[in-house]
Amino acid sequence: MDLQRNILIFSFLLCSFLLWQTWKIEFNSTLPVTQVKKNKDKLSISIIKDKKNIFIKTDTMFLRINRNGGDIEQASLFAYKDRLHSLQSFRLLDTKPDFFYQAQSGLTGKDGPDNPRYGMRPVYISAKSYFQLYKNQRELRVPMIWIGKNGVFYTKTFLFTSGSYDIKVQYDIKNNTDNILEYSMFGQLKQSINLPKNRDIYSKHFALQSFRGAAYSTEHSKFNKYKFNNIIDNRNLYIKTKNGWIAMLQQYFVSAWIPKSKGINTIYTAHLGHDTAAIGYKSDVIYVMPNKSYKINAKLWIGPEIQEKMMVLSPHLDLTVDYGFLWFLSQPLFKFLKLLYNFVGNWGVAIILITLIMRGILYPLTKVQYTSMAKMRALQPKIDDIKNKFSKDKNILSQEMIKLYKREKVNPFGGCLPLLIQMPIFLALYYMLMGSIELRHAPFCLWIHDLSNQDPYYILPIIMGLTMFYIQKISPNTVSDPVQQKILNFVPILFSIFFLWFPSGLVLYYIVSNVITILQQKIIYYRLEKK
Repeated sequence: MDLQRNILIFSFLLCSFLLWQTWKIEFNSTLPVTQVKKNKDKLSISIIKDKKNIFIKTDTMFLRINRNGGDIEQASLFAYKDRLHSLQSFRLLDTKPDFFYQAQSGLTGKDGPDNPRYGMRPVYISAKSYFQLYKNQRELRVPMIWIGKNGVFYTKTFLFTSGSYDIKVQYDIKNNTDNILEYSMFGQLKQSINLPKNRDIYSKHFALQSFRGAAYSTEHSKFNKYKFNNIIDNRNLYIKTKNGWIAMLQQYFVSAWIPKSKGINTIYTAHLGHDTAAIGYKSDVIYVMPNKSYKINAKLWIGPEIQEKMMVLSPHLDLTVDYGFLWFLSQPLFKFLKLLYNFVGNWGVAIILITLIMRGILYPLTKVQYTSMAKMRALQPKIDDIKNKFSKDKNILSQEMIKLYKREKVNPFGGCLPLLIQMPIFLALYYMLMGSIELRHAPFCLWIHDLSNQDPYYILPIIMGLTMFYIQKISPNTVSDPVQQKILNFVPILFSIFFLWFPSGLVLYYIVSNVITILQQKIIYYRLEKK
């Protein structure tokens, strides 16, 4: 097959993939109590007195915890801005009338203070309303206390570590009664199913949406996504497992509960009202003996999808980075890309280098592809003669074509197969470049200040379209069908339109790949002509 038909096949497959992705992904998938002021390049936070909440500032995040139940209702991440060049930190957890996303935890079971039968959750008290992890501190402990009517003493403690996005949540139960008490610890993430327009980043870019929804891991299954639609339809999870974790996913960021209790945990989902989905876990029943104490805890990750840190926190938690069905290719490609970045210090340059290296590795396939196309073009007059001679008898026509291919030792699919082999690598790079937090707001040069976002002036997509158009023009054209010819002429325009909203990093990769294609094509055809 010739290059034009290969481009047509590739265009059809890629367009089909993009349309399938768009159909598949769920579209429905500052701090009100703080005042932030800029003073000599420093941000000072003055907390308004609030008896209902506790506020925590570490070197990585700012949290608001509701004393009623001790749930985390807001979480802002200092290292990540809401938008490019914005002074406002990215808020992962939030509680507003039109959207909420909370990390809840508590003690249920027969004697649990969070048992729904009691009608209300415990209201904790603490020594102060504001806690801060200072520069000379490695850890920050935030204890909250509640005493039950039966005299049982509960301490819920949040433990923060410098430079970390994981939080240890621990319950200390002191049984001051003469009875055996029964508890189960739970951790739950609940979120609005529909996003308000000011937060809906998923519908801005055509076919560039990461998965937004629930996820979990069990002892028998490393990683599973669970759509909000399944929860809405009351097809809820109820899985018993040792270890494991539960999470809420979105592009670049994740929240996850990792149980640390012994025994069996139950993973569940629930539809809480018309616009609220929840995923959580509940530990096995624990028994606290009379006049004894007991400790139970869990880890909570609230932050960016930093793979090397998440895989240390819990097995397979790094799989929450949405690399799609080609994660086994995307993960090593990202590690290689990060290695290149460590040498050059620029993600855009690293993308150029990985493109050069990958195309160099795939050069033998490219050579086979162009050689096969060259042989097919040389056979085209004989193929036309056979078609004219046996046009009325399809069976004989097919037999004669096979004989010709065997006699000339030509594989008619030789030019197509290398293209199909290269396509998974392209898609793996596609997932890697759109799903890696390291590329969020990463600058390249000149007008490209964010490789994860579209080119603001559409210069790169236009250059990409021109390179595709040039490849098409320098390639010998043997397509005689006028319909196919029109489609081929429209391909560069179609791709340019698609790539207008693609991340600049992905468009940059494709431009470099096209330039390499032009050079390789010229070199291969020049050598074939000399033979």
